[in-house]
Amino acid sequence: MKLKLYQIDAFTDRVFSGNPAAVCPLTEWLDDQTLLAIAAENNLSETAFFVPQEENFHLRWFTPKAEVDLCGHATLATAFVIFDILKLARQHVSFQTKSGILTVTKENALFTMDFPSREPLPCPVPRDLLGSLKIKPVEVLKSRDFLVLFENEKIIRQLSPDMALLMNLDALGVIVTAPGEKVDFVSRFFAPKVGVPEDPVTGSAHSTLIPYWAKKLRKTKLHAHQISKRGGELFCELRGDRVKISGKAVKYLEGEIFI
Repeated sequence: MKLKLYQIDAFTDRVFSGNPAAVCPLTEWLDDQTLLAIAAENNLSETAFFVPQEENFHLRWFTPKAEVDLCGHATLATAFVIFDILKLARQHVSFQTKSGILTVTKENALFTMDFPSREPLPCPVPRDLLGSLKIKPVEVLKSRDFLVLFENEKIIRQLSPDMALLMNLDALGVIVTAPGEKVDFVSRFFAPKVGVPEDPVTGSAHSTLIPYWAKKLRKTKLHAHQISKRGGELFCELRGDRVKISGKAVKYLEGEIFI
């Protein structure tokens, strides 16, 4: 069996930056073990698989270790494949996912995703979280992931978490964030429990970051940078119980899988 495979750099307008995602179009679903094996072989933070469903698509995301319920950069990468490579002749596409219906709209080179808002709430602070980060935070909240606020961007850049301690936490991952020097806010994201020690750019984390910073900064439109080694740029908007997450993407690789 031969399957098409694309590797797309998301949340960037140039290769070797942003967050790389593998995208694999299917005509019908393969068994879960095969999907997971492909994701593990790709060894990227996410591999997206999609199947046509009437006029739209069913979309799933896999890390090298597990299926996840929401992934931003691989959704953007999938939309790029559908619009720019497969040449879907319309301006928006909808995906049936584990997080409900997700819609992506394309306007010129910008892809805008409509995601659920996941506002973080106060929570007990695990000792392993503090031990891993080593620097005392200003605040700790939680939604799907822990959100940890620090005073400034410099601290975010310097953090070097103990991944073994992060593995013990009752959360998919840990978002660290601070006010940005040139943008509204910056962040990094760590998820060693699902095989992603540090994710270059994390759309799903912004489902939590956007409502948090919108309330804190008293504005609904926000400009964000995820300051990983590769880095990424996101244009964000809070709309009630939904968030808009926008970014660009470029194709790095196109090939075939033989299984």
